[in-house]
Amino acid sequence: MALDVKKIGIIGAGQMGNGIAHVCALAGLDVRLNDVSEERVAAGLATINGNMARQIGRGQLSEVDRKAALDHIAPSTDFNDLSDCDLVIEAATENEDTKRKIFVKLCPSLRADAIVASNTSSISITRLASVTDRPERFIGIHFMNPVPVMQLVELIRGIATDDSTFETAKGFIEKLGKTSTVSEDFPAFIVNRILLPMINEAIYTLYEGVGSVEAIDTAMRLGANHPMGPLQLADFIGLDTCLSVMQVLHEGLADSKYRPCPLLVKYVEAGWLGRKTKRGFYDYRSGSPVPTR
Repeated sequence: MALDVKKIGIIGAGQMGNGIAHVCALAGLDVRLNDVSEERVAAGLATINGNMARQIGRGQLSEVDRKAALDHIAPSTDFNDLSDCDLVIEAATENEDTKRKIFVKLCPSLRADAIVASNTSSISITRLASVTDRPERFIGIHFMNPVPVMQLVELIRGIATDDSTFETAKGFIEKLGKTSTVSEDFPAFIVNRILLPMINEAIYTLYEGVGSVEAIDTAMRLGANHPMGPLQLADFIGLDTCLSVMQVLHEGLADSKYRPCPLLVKYVEAGWLGRKTKRGFYDYRSGSPVPTR
């Protein structure tokens, strides 16, 4: 039997975690937003409040609904706070070791029937599920960024994921008013299996001197009708996340076409991770993006 999800735990109050909390609260679900410190949770809540204020400015949300949604979100820095959640979604950094440690520590705090999910954009659901005490009640629920705007959610079953877990996850996505698509548990799933190699190829195009940052992004915006150029998109996603996904693809599929571009590696090593560090393929420190190459 599918579970009727009413209370959600979200681990990670960063870009993805606060976005998931945002849409869950607007759907009337009770949310526990968890992170390692009160400061990180407070920053996540401030981002949610700011994003909802922008929705009000665009006429997409009323002030009454904003206040009601914020009342549905409670801060947390302790996994024991998630003990009564129906579903807990991990939205930590895209690093397998980090995620595995979270699940090992998390599971003893949960109800036996609680479902655990990862918002990973590339890592094997089967491998992540194997470190839990409930692989049959573990599933990939991959939201797209920015969560309040993007309609799609990828659902990924691990080898042990049972039907009731899948149906619960599917019903949860419907409750949020979003559309789910189902991917097999292969590296990077569907969206990033296609999208990240394109971004990586754009970085190779820059690395090889075929075009400048501005030329490449303009070419893809106007020549392929993309809403933003691939290098601008890489900065938005985070260059560290882009590199992590390409490494998963390269290692998981053992094909040289997925080799991360050396320039991407260099930017990550420099700490130039895109918008979140105010420098990537564009420099954002002055307020207006300026190409760095």
